[in-house]
Amino acid sequence: MEMEHMLYTMKEVATILHVNVDKANQLRRAGLIRCLKLGAWKVRREELERFLKDSEGMDLSDPFNPKEASL
Repeated sequence: MEMEHMLYTMKEVATILHVNVDKANQLRRAGLIRCLKLGAWKVRREELERFLKDSEGMDLSDPFNPKEASL
C-alpha cells in the first residue's frame, strides 16, 4: 500500500497554489501557513487544506497585511 503524500516542500506548495516559491515563503514568514523544519521547510497536507479554507475570500497580495478581497 502506498503511503498518502503527507508533507509538501515549499516548491510543491508553490506549485499547488500556482504561485512562485518566493510568494509561498512569504506566506510562511507571515504565519499564514504553518510549517515545520525538517532540513528544509515542510507543510502538512492538513495545514495546506486549512490555509486554503481559512483564506477563501481574502486578498493575500501582501501576506503581512491580509484583507477581504474586493470585487
